[in-house]
Amino acid sequence: MGIEDVRQNEDEINLIDYAIVLLKRKKLIVGIPLVCVAITLIISLVIPNIYRAETRILAPQEGNAGTAAQLLSQVGSGLSGFSGKLGVNNQSDLYVGMLQSRTVLDTIITRFDLKKRYEDKTFEDARKSLKEHIAAQIDPKSNIIVLAVEDKDPQQAADMANAFVEELRKLTKGLSITEAAQRRLFFEEQLKDTKESLIKVEESMKSFQERTGALHVDEQVKAVIKNVAQLRAEIAAKEVELRVVKTYATPHNPDLQRAEETLAGMKSELAKIESKSGASYDPLMPTGRMPSVGTDYIRRLRDLKFNETLYELLTKQYEAAKIDEARGAAVIQVIDRAIPPEKRERPKRTVMLVVAGAVSFLLSIVTVLLLDYRERISADPDNRQRIEQLKKYAELDDLRMLLTKKGVLRQLERFRS
Repeated sequence: MGIEDVRQNEDEINLIDYAIVLLKRKKLIVGIPLVCVAITLIISLVIPNIYRAETRILAPQEGNAGTAAQLLSQVGSGLSGFSGKLGVNNQSDLYVGMLQSRTVLDTIITRFDLKKRYEDKTFEDARKSLKEHIAAQIDPKSNIIVLAVEDKDPQQAADMANAFVEELRKLTKGLSITEAAQRRLFFEEQLKDTKESLIKVEESMKSFQERTGALHVDEQVKAVIKNVAQLRAEIAAKEVELRVVKTYATPHNPDLQRAEETLAGMKSELAKIESKSGASYDPLMPTGRMPSVGTDYIRRLRDLKFNETLYELLTKQYEAAKIDEARGAAVIQVIDRAIPPEKRERPKRTVMLVVAGAVSFLLSIVTVLLLDYRERISADPDNRQRIEQLKKYAELDDLRMLLTKKGVLRQLERFRS
């Protein structure tokens, strides 16, 4: 017989021994699981049933600033980036946080008298208890908010879930009106200041035009240039006419004198136009004053256009804020209202019984093996003597005597006194 055959026979003997041990205490192996399953069944029947009611809502995809953003986009493409920042990036996360806010929780606690139901003395304890009975999650695929409420009463669970949605609507409406009112007041103040600035710029432009005669510089420049060219041509023609008259008339000839006076007047007018000075108001301003007058005119015109554009922009924002304030809160769409559940959420009695039976069965086998091991050790004389020594050293009197000898108890008594 080889070594492998011997090992195989020993393994078979060990397995048979284990089977004998288990069958020897089969009542204990069967009894322990039965008792545990019975106790678990009683506990599961004593535990109150918990029901779970769910409601599904769809949060608005745009915030209250949507109207303002649409109106602002009409001003120009340069403001498109600003208008895109007026909304909230993730509305669903925002509304989940609002559902679990202290304002909503306290309203639900007061409405359903949850302090008494949860046997809590303070609102803080009641809020903690309520948070343990609610769960708000976001479906990552559909972006739908799922609000679940658990309670012993199925009707109570459904009513509380629907009440959360109602309180969320009230909260969003209040926040929306407050935000819109604040934005309206802000734009109203800015619009008032811009209007006053615009009036000042308009008055400055009016005074400048009255002082310089610069009504429309571009058109006036064209008119001045045309007038200068025409006047120079008339002067040249008049000089030719005078040379012709001088060939046959004397210096005292009335026609010659009138022609000379006319020519002198025309040259004086040309000199006036081409000089840097002139009357306080002259539609045909001198050409020498055109650069300075044009520069001042452009500056005042730039300030006027800036204030007009700013006033127009703030007017649009102000009207958008008024519309948002009148419109109220964003609409929260309820996809599924909570209804009283027909089946309990927990306790799951079948699962409890299966787990209790499996665990207790394994524990019973371990217990039987330990008992058999103890019997085998007790049957050996050498082991019996060792066990007696362990019992002797484990007695309390011996331990007390040992501690007394070493003075440990005396130190403890002094410390107590």
